[in-house]
Amino acid sequence: MSSKYLKAKVASNEKIAEGIYRMVVEGDYSANPGQFYMLRAWGVEPFLSRPISIHGITDAGIEFLYEVRGTGTEIFSKLKAGDELELLGPVGNGFDLETIKGKVAVVVGGIGIAPMYEVMKHIKDSTVDFYAGFRDEVYSVDYMKEYADNVIISTESGSVGHKGYVVEQLDASKYDYILSCGPTPMMKVVKEMGEKVGTPVYVSLESHMACGVGACLGCTCNTKKGKERVCKEGPVFLGEDVSLDD
Repeated sequence: MSSKYLKAKVASNEKIAEGIYRMVVEGDYSANPGQFYMLRAWGVEPFLSRPISIHGITDAGIEFLYEVRGTGTEIFSKLKAGDELELLGPVGNGFDLETIKGKVAVVVGGIGIAPMYEVMKHIKDSTVDFYAGFRDEVYSVDYMKEYADNVIISTESGSVGHKGYVVEQLDASKYDYILSCGPTPMMKVVKEMGEKVGTPVYVSLESHMACGVGACLGCTCNTKKGKERVCKEGPVFLGEDVSLDD
């Protein structure tokens, strides 16, 4: 990981659903699936950069999928092709895809879909079932179909697929591994389902961050080893090793 912020230009920044944007940034990038970047596109305010998951890496550059939640991401949503931003990364550990093989379930909720396109692209010699849950509007699922053997959609409104929660569709006993990203309550249920049947569950955590390099201790979570940093030891943890009760 570079220890300095690098400047790069926006290639495109498209609204794909209400409050959801897909941004491509020019340049040559490499990262482990599941890592992220710290992004900023302002001078002084807001002070903190924003952690944004890597959605994909292509010949065109690096792709970020993000949800507008506050001042920082609102600024991102206004960027146009040719505008400049700053990036620090790649940050975090990512998924150990040398270990994760066999029959794999990828379970996401909402914007938790963001890191999983690049993750699924690198899962080899496996059967991958992709489970996605949304409140109402579905996005980025067509991307996932490229690397999924089966796609199972749930919406709370019933607008697409199963009406209800994505975990209602999951039988953890069918899988050798489960990878999950999304709201903490959803990941907690997935973790508990895996523990009941002995299926390892890996979770990708989201946290507010300040530095992104592990120095400020602003993104710690509780694990079996004590406090660990989401930006350094994470964001990916084995479910049985991390507390999702906070």
